[in-house]
Amino acid sequence: MRLLLLLAVAGSLAAPAGARDRPSLTKLESEIVCPVCKPETLDQSDSPIALRMKVFIKQRIAAGDSEAQIKSKLVAQFGEEVLASPPRKGFNLLAWWLPIAGIVAGAAVLAFGAWRWSRTREAAVAAPVVPLEPELERRLDEELARFES
Repeated sequence: MRLLLLLAVAGSLAAPAGARDRPSLTKLESEIVCPVCKPETLDQSDSPIALRMKVFIKQRIAAGDSEAQIKSKLVAQFGEEVLASPPRKGFNLLAWWLPIAGIVAGAAVLAFGAWRWSRTREAAVAAPVVPLEPELERRLDEELARFES
C-alpha cells in the first residue's frame, strides 16, 4: 500500500517536471523571426512562410523535439537571421555586452564630470582674498558710512 502511494506521489511530481521540458509554441513563435517580414516574429506575421514555419514547429513539438533542436533545424534551413536574438557565443557576444559596456562607460564619464565640476566649484569658493589698496579701502569705508546713515 505504501509503495503504491509513494509511486502515485512520485508520478504526480514527475509530470509537471516533464511538462516544463516541453517547448511552448507561443514562446518559440516569439523567438523566431519570419524570413520574409524580417523585423516581425512568427507570432506577429501571417505570411505564407510564417504559417508553414508555425506548422513545422507544431509538428516538431508533437514529435517530442526540444526547443534547442527545433531552433537548430530552423537555423540550418534559414540561417542564424531567423533567431530573434543572437546566440550568446562567439562574435555575437558583442551584441549582448556592448550596450552594457556603453552604459557603464557613460556612467563613469558622468561621474568623473560631476566630480571634476564639484572640485572646480570648491576651488573658486576657496580663492584667496586679495587686500585692497589703503586709499581704495578708505573710500569704500566712507561710502559705506554715508550709505548707512
